[in-house]
Amino acid sequence: MADHITSKLNPETHLILDQPLLRLPFELLRKNFKVAHFNVEKESTAVKITLKETATTSLTNNASPDEVLKSVDSMLARMRGLKRKLNACSEEENRLHQQSQSRIKHLGELYGMQSLDDVKYEEWSRTRLDRLLVDYLLRNGYNESAKELAKEKGIEDLVDVETFVQMSRIRESLQHGDVKEALAWCAENKKDLRRMESNLEFMLRFQQYIELVRTQDQNKLLESIAHAKKFLIPFRDSYPKEVQQACGLLAFRPGTGAEAYSELYSQSRWGALSTLFMQTHNSLLSLPSVPLLHIALSAGLSALKTPSCHSSHNTVSTSISPTSSSSLTTSVCPICSTELNDLARNVPYAHHTKSHVESDLVLLPNGCVYGLQRLEEYSRKAGLDPGLVKDLRNGEVFEVERVKKVYIS
Repeated sequence: MADHITSKLNPETHLILDQPLLRLPFELLRKNFKVAHFNVEKESTAVKITLKETATTSLTNNASPDEVLKSVDSMLARMRGLKRKLNACSEEENRLHQQSQSRIKHLGELYGMQSLDDVKYEEWSRTRLDRLLVDYLLRNGYNESAKELAKEKGIEDLVDVETFVQMSRIRESLQHGDVKEALAWCAENKKDLRRMESNLEFMLRFQQYIELVRTQDQNKLLESIAHAKKFLIPFRDSYPKEVQQACGLLAFRPGTGAEAYSELYSQSRWGALSTLFMQTHNSLLSLPSVPLLHIALSAGLSALKTPSCHSSHNTVSTSISPTSSSSLTTSVCPICSTELNDLARNVPYAHHTKSHVESDLVLLPNGCVYGLQRLEEYSRKAGLDPGLVKDLRNGEVFEVERVKKVYIS
């Protein structure tokens, strides 16, 4: 009965980790619709104004036929441009709908599986692992490797390569001291960033100001003052400290001993800006701040971790058979393995609502607890004399009389 409960598949618990899989296409669809709506409103308003002006001048005979035709041609050109933009939005919408359908189908397969031992679940888990690896590679800038892995595994519709490639490009441009692409991204998402009360655009404008002052060129200094009046001073109520620093920066050259202003000239600010952009980008698209692989690995390590994994008794005797099904050695415990032991050291223990233990628990003199039947079986296989038992971890031998019965309270 306990094995049945343990191996039973609960799809809802899997969907907790896979929420971004469906959420991101929805956010991109919403953004795509806003772009299409903005283009329609902008071009239709411009055409209506031009049409009204053309009709008025034609009726009053203030325009020649050539001027009227020129106005009509300009309106047609605007409409053709709008058609191209809407076609691009339509193609993007179809792509996102196809992605959503593939992802819904992928997650829906879980509901056709009843047990974790199902062969289909193993295949599904491998696909999810591939998705997590692609996500990790994209977040860390390994775009080409991520593309190749997604293509090889046939999971292009289950990963968001384009979104993370754009993020990676802007992040790298910031790390190289260029804010143009980041500012263009801010302009594209201006309304959403304002709703989020994000300070990304202000900090980018602030960095632009710092770079202008850094040159100490007279023309650049005049340009920096104009820049501050346009982009920084209007936000003095929201960012009083930064605006005050901007005003005082004109009096300090690069290399100054004043700590408050030497930090502004530091190149490390570009790294902080790239980090701020990534955080804002992920928050805007409802993406986790850390790779999904880290979340899954942390949950798995926490679920498998036990106090004995990092205890002083975790010295394994080489005499224990690695193939023994009754052995509690590093060969069967992932957390005790060399690869995962250090990773799991600072991970908290999982909260287990149900525990499954042996009914004949006994306590050895060294503080270790095992099932008596399992101890006797192992001792018999180890060739010990009757009345002796052997610790499964470190191989210590004790008399049966020194073993104490353990009761679960």
